Amino acid sequence: MRKHTTIDLDTDLVAAAADVLGTRRTTETIHAALEEVVALRRRLQLLDFRPELSPSDLAVSRQGRFVGQRAGGGHRGA
Repeated sequence: MRKHTTIDLDTDLVAAAADVLGTRRTTETIHAALEEVVALRRRLQLLDFRPELSPSDLAVSRQGRFVGQRAGGGHRGA
């Protein structure tokens, strides 16, 4: 979804962002900068992800991962 709007921009800041982002037009620069901010925030949120898994939970989740896997952890074939 897009919305046409009129806003006051710091043209020096837009130019600096365009240099960093490799963009030419103001709209393109603003969109690229917003995409970068959103992507950065999502990556930072991953740093807070702390799954509660014990070693026994991992062992259970790994059981039978491969087709044809033998009881000792090896697999068939060469």
